[in-house]
Amino acid sequence: MSSFSVRFFAPQQPLLPSTASSFKPKTWVMAAPTTAPATSVDVDGGRLEPRVEEREGYFVLKEKFRDGINPQEKIKIEKDPLKLFMEAGIDELAKMSFEDLDKAKATKDDIDVRLKWLGLFHRRKHQYGRFMMRLKLPNGVTTSAQTRYLASVIRKYGKEGCADVTTRQNWQIRGVVLPDVPEILKGLDEVGLTSLQSGMDNVRNPVGNPLAGIDPEEIVDTRPYTNLLSQFITANSRGNPAFANLPRKWNVCVVGSHDLYEHPHINDLAYMPATKNGRFGFNLLVGGFFSAKRCDEAISLDAWVSADDVIPLCKAVLEAYRDLGYRGNRQKTRMMWLIDELGIEVFRSEVAKRMPQKELERASDEDLVQKQWERRDYLGVHPQKQEGFSYIGIHIPVGRVQADDMDELARLADTYGSGEFRLTVEQNIIIPNVENSKLEALLNEPLLKDRFSPQPSILMKGLVACTGNQFCGQAIIETKARALKVTEEVERLVSVSRPVRMHWTGCPNTCGQVQVADIGFMGCMARDENGKPCEGADIFLGGRIGSDSHLGELYKKGVPCKNLVPVVADILVEHFGAVPRQREEGED
Repeated sequence: MSSFSVRFFAPQQPLLPSTASSFKPKTWVMAAPTTAPATSVDVDGGRLEPRVEEREGYFVLKEKFRDGINPQEKIKIEKDPLKLFMEAGIDELAKMSFEDLDKAKATKDDIDVRLKWLGLFHRRKHQYGRFMMRLKLPNGVTTSAQTRYLASVIRKYGKEGCADVTTRQNWQIRGVVLPDVPEILKGLDEVGLTSLQSGMDNVRNPVGNPLAGIDPEEIVDTRPYTNLLSQFITANSRGNPAFANLPRKWNVCVVGSHDLYEHPHINDLAYMPATKNGRFGFNLLVGGFFSAKRCDEAISLDAWVSADDVIPLCKAVLEAYRDLGYRGNRQKTRMMWLIDELGIEVFRSEVAKRMPQKELERASDEDLVQKQWERRDYLGVHPQKQEGFSYIGIHIPVGRVQADDMDELARLADTYGSGEFRLTVEQNIIIPNVENSKLEALLNEPLLKDRFSPQPSILMKGLVACTGNQFCGQAIIETKARALKVTEEVERLVSVSRPVRMHWTGCPNTCGQVQVADIGFMGCMARDENGKPCEGADIFLGGRIGSDSHLGELYKKGVPCKNLVPVVADILVEHFGAVPRQREEGED
């Protein structure tokens, strides 16, 4: 929106690396890909005409570009989804019965599509009349007060209510009914949370270093940047129409660790810390994404911005994508498809001309991420940079928690820490700021002994699973309970001596990010020994995270779920050095 402005809350953390005063020169190498496909493409000048325009405060696709658009684009044209929030449309919807809402196309589209702009996902297939609500939780930082509030929301829904830690450092709560939504939105605001612009064609939760501000080895505290990004994208939770009509979803992260906990290579925009001529800033990666038909790692934009230009750069990239992105087949609308079409140099020039100074500096060769770095395990107890304090990473099996769990976690954070949690992309939780004198008592708490261990087994600690068909209508198979069961049975067959990350996703949309796992399981329909259809999984191998990131490749198609345990055990022996338990016991 040309006239749009937003007042940012002042960050509580300095916008410079906390280690700057004691920085010692080392030998650094680039920790990200530096090559890109199609650097030069002939692009007709008319192709660079913006496809959207501002009308009455909202961005609308121009009539001349509406041929061949997908159904979701038509729904956005009929009514901007953000109006449900900014013009209080949600209050009227909440008063209507679901039967009446389903009778008219307009209101049916509201509950099934437009409410996703408010973070509300109707579970029509498996929980008719109930919603999953996704929040915005920049950097995965949350408080005990916020957690208690979320627990109070899901508790009233009984067995239908629960919460999940997501692969973007976020909370999703389940079981929500529409009449409660206006009150829930008010309650979220009172505790400093929002669910606004967290679904569909919006910017997803900004990811940062889960150890920001407490890690002795951190490069930069990412919290100020992720907070500013979230405030900018949602206009301080008031709603930002300028970036609510993207061609598709869009992911962003700010890297602050050598460990690359933030997974920059699977984000549409990743800020990689780098200095240039004595100034601190970021090199930029663009275009990383997963989808049912294509998965790509992010590539270098060959650009560097100072710390002061984090928001202007994000704005410029989003505007280029919003203005020029394809809006036909939804499988070809992520930003990397636009980069492919234009070529990286033309895309870069479109970003540059949307910057305040109408230019972009080339990438710096002073990257601060150390490539030769062994990724650290954050689970368990670890010393903070603050003397006398530690953080403790606890394992949340496949990210699922109940209301009582959340209340107890809040109590532990208040009693032993500073009333704060950090959520991680591996669906775990970190309790920071624990005085060392309190560590023993915390470790002896029943919740950490019985449910959420700081020291899970090797295979359990690397386990990630999407929602699965328990709640998600797109999932082909059940994932969370099955992931736990298969892992437990495999552990009885083989002994593993090094971490192996196993990810489960219920369908090809790969919310469980199976391509970055050592072993990935993607739900599919398979055939059993009698040729009958059954739930199965395609198995992927070889995904890597960190500075030598690499997407895994398909290893075996259509394995019936009931046959997975021996197949996984064999994979662990053949590829990961596992030892069969019988041989191990015999040798002992």
